[in-house]
Amino acid sequence: MSTVVGKPIRRVEDKRFITGQGRYTDDIKLHGMTYAVIIRSPYAHARIKSIDASAALKIKGVVAVFTGKDIEADGMGGIPTGWQVNLINGETMREPKHPILCTDKVRHVGDGVAVVIAEDLAIAEDAAELVQVNYEPLPAVAQVRDALAANAPKVHDELPDNLAFDWNIGDKEKTDAAFATAHHVTTLEFYNQRLVPNAIEPRSAIGHYEEGRDFYTLYTSTQNPHLIRLLMSAFVLQLPEHKVRVVGSDVGGGFGSKIFHYAEEALVTWASKKIKRPIKWTAARSESFVTDAHGRDHQTTVSMAFDKDGKILGLRGHTIAGMGAYLSTFAPAVPTYLHGTLLQGLYTTPAIYYKVDAVFTHTTAVDAYRGAGRPEATYLLERLMDTAAREMKIDPAELRFKNFIPPFDGVTQPGYQTQVALQYDSGNYAPTLHKALEIIDYKNFRKRQEEARKNGKFIGIGFSTFVEACGIAPSAVVGSLGARAGLYESAIVRVQPTGKVSVYTGSHSHGQGHETTFAQIVADSFGIPMEDVEIVHGDTEQIPFGMGTYGSRSLAVGGSAIMKSIDKIKEKGAKIAAHLLEANEADLVFAEGKWTVKGTDKSIPFQQVALTAYVPHNYPAGLEPGLDFSSFYDPLNFTFPFGAHIAEVEVEAETGEVKVTRYVSVDDVGTIINPMIVEGQLHGGIAQGIGQALYEGAFYDESGQLLQGTYMDYTMPRADNLPMFEHSTTVTPCPHNPLGAKGAGEAGTIASTPTIVNAIVDALSHLGVSNLEMPCTPARVWSAIQTAKGN
Repeated sequence: MSTVVGKPIRRVEDKRFITGQGRYTDDIKLHGMTYAVIIRSPYAHARIKSIDASAALKIKGVVAVFTGKDIEADGMGGIPTGWQVNLINGETMREPKHPILCTDKVRHVGDGVAVVIAEDLAIAEDAAELVQVNYEPLPAVAQVRDALAANAPKVHDELPDNLAFDWNIGDKEKTDAAFATAHHVTTLEFYNQRLVPNAIEPRSAIGHYEEGRDFYTLYTSTQNPHLIRLLMSAFVLQLPEHKVRVVGSDVGGGFGSKIFHYAEEALVTWASKKIKRPIKWTAARSESFVTDAHGRDHQTTVSMAFDKDGKILGLRGHTIAGMGAYLSTFAPAVPTYLHGTLLQGLYTTPAIYYKVDAVFTHTTAVDAYRGAGRPEATYLLERLMDTAAREMKIDPAELRFKNFIPPFDGVTQPGYQTQVALQYDSGNYAPTLHKALEIIDYKNFRKRQEEARKNGKFIGIGFSTFVEACGIAPSAVVGSLGARAGLYESAIVRVQPTGKVSVYTGSHSHGQGHETTFAQIVADSFGIPMEDVEIVHGDTEQIPFGMGTYGSRSLAVGGSAIMKSIDKIKEKGAKIAAHLLEANEADLVFAEGKWTVKGTDKSIPFQQVALTAYVPHNYPAGLEPGLDFSSFYDPLNFTFPFGAHIAEVEVEAETGEVKVTRYVSVDDVGTIINPMIVEGQLHGGIAQGIGQALYEGAFYDESGQLLQGTYMDYTMPRADNLPMFEHSTTVTPCPHNPLGAKGAGEAGTIASTPTIVNAIVDALSHLGVSNLEMPCTPARVWSAIQTAKGN
């Protein structure tokens, strides 16, 4: 009988956060701590002629200054990518070296060239100003649309051009044939703009070398400590993993940007051995803007073909995807395995072909940002659907209903095989849209819209129905597609002699609420209070291995690993209980925290079994003492949550300002462990997606200078920009994991961006506006209105 699963229990970890008791990397103080400041290039592309640190080294309190040549002399490697995508012609992906500190050239604004280490931060900052770097500026290419031009400046001289790799998916011949028979074709061209992650906690890293035991500890604000240890130890510093500990304690948000192995982590770890003291580096906010991996950066042209009844016949398109100056950890996966494979959407599209060119530019690296490829896929699909509906004079909801994949549960019916490699696990898509339409009162909206237009007000409604893939899987298939590590998860569940439980999970929490949801699962399974459950994460010394948190994987993959260990504990516990009760193990049932002999009142509580496991005076012969199990869970497939989002907006005709007046979301994330946390995740995601649609964007000028390098220029959504979100759910369990759970952390971001843009276009459609570039700022919207009016 469930006691806490499915309940909206407040997050237990929040008490320490809201009372200032969180322990973030920058809060850590070690004996003998020094502080690092990195000297960064002001140029997007330049040759380093010389570096003179003599004046800085004369400053009292300066401990050391290192350059890339010092690192090179020690034989250190570059920062690797963790995913390989070979070219269509079979050529190996082009992965130029990403140096810890540059030695010959800089390739984007913010590229590191030297590090100053001092007794305190102020001294380090002052000394950094005295380091003289002589640059020879060179021409740069900053826009993805220009990267493959014949005369484009090369980002890496050793490569023939700026192509990192190209990739395709689908059946080109079949798709071209479908288009040849089409009654109607809708085509869109747009730029899915760069975004800066802007986690509330800037990245921070502390390297600590202990000479006495020749041991390294890296404290870092990361989403996956074990992956950082693997990449840094094996590929960069060439250290045995057992000599390296990585700790990611409390982390203040990540949104994907703290998945990756960054140069600063390797730098402070390496340098700490050189000076035999701990070194702390924490990014300034302006530093984060040019060094944290950005998101999106897709230039896309895409078309959808329909028959005369509005049924989709085919989809084809081409994206030039920006990688930035270097290949970040998961960057090659984003426009390929996480984007191209989601182009089926919720629709029965029988033919799909898509090509991607991934290019280098003289800009900050691009990698996974909340949604990672799936928002870009959903954006193009849902903009096409609303645009096509308008062009064919079909209601946008009706067009979606016409093309939805029929219901399937993955148990009594097989999963749905898409045209783009994936097989969906379970889905029932129409009810989410029906429910959203009912909540927003769609049947009366057009009447209200017409009345508003008569009164000079422009209101619009936008739709997005989506599916996403969460918890990248399975490891064997993912490995064949280029991943350099498995994508399973681990968990140790240790029952203490008193019946209290410690869970050591390879998943990492940086805002998701793992200490609550994982504790709910354990408490519910063992029939014990949540207060008796401890969740431990983020430390490679305590958890043997884990893959961290990204891609909305924690509950479906990490939670399932916990369930595997729980099942092992129950199985062993039943042997102990059967011995104590002098009963047959097969005659026992476990419920409400005790093992009971069926049909009797004879029972023994969980706590007594736990004590017996560690004090085995009356114990089954041949059974090993203890009650502690480790498990790895390797998912058979992704999970595929889905939903329908609808927004109403009002556009101020005189200024172009957009106000979101209503936002309705109906999401299906499978079995829900904690509705409050799920709703919070969705709210945050919706806000971020609205941020992209209306406010956010990182743009470079032709010389490679970032034009939005501070919060004075980069607009973030605020609470007063957003309405109260109206949220509901349907439940279609995942058939292949023990919890029936699907991901929830990215759904809001994936759906909300096209929902808002579709609503704005709908508001202005009577003027002839059919497309808008993001972000839909007042200036852009006003300009579109004026152009439509012929002004």
